[in-house]
Amino acid sequence: MSEIEKKWYVLRAVSGKENKVKEYLDADIKHGNLGDYVSQVLIPTEKTYQVRNGKKIVKERTYLPGYVLVEAALVGEVAHHLRNTPNVIGFLGGLDHPVPLRQSEVNRILGTVDELQESVRVSFKVPDKIRPSDKLYKLVKVETED
Repeated sequence: MSEIEKKWYVLRAVSGKENKVKEYLDADIKHGNLGDYVSQVLIPTEKTYQVRNGKKIVKERTYLPGYVLVEAALVGEVAHHLRNTPNVIGFLGGLDHPVPLRQSEVNRILGTVDELQESVRVSFKVPDKIRPSDKLYKLVKVETED
């Protein structure tokens, strides 16, 4: 049997529920018959480092809030099943015929996520004191929290 051609699609999810959508889809892939048609479910995230009270805190935040990337072959009822997953609003691009991402877009998104995984983002509150002994090797962006 030949391999089914899979393309990348974007599911719109309720903001803040991207991880739940990924959990549901991963469970369906593992235990259901969705595994033949869906190969990957990704949430673009980035690691941020915050310095609070002199301690470095690592947090992971969503790079594209409200979006979940799915590599799938939309054959038969697969699109219907993905669309009716809890906390999913629908596909980006329309209900009737979801539009797949171009390969250049997928490469750009995945490449940006890889770059963000390697970079460091540091945010400081206004009363925080920064000591010269703090080593911040790769400072991408300094954010201030109010």
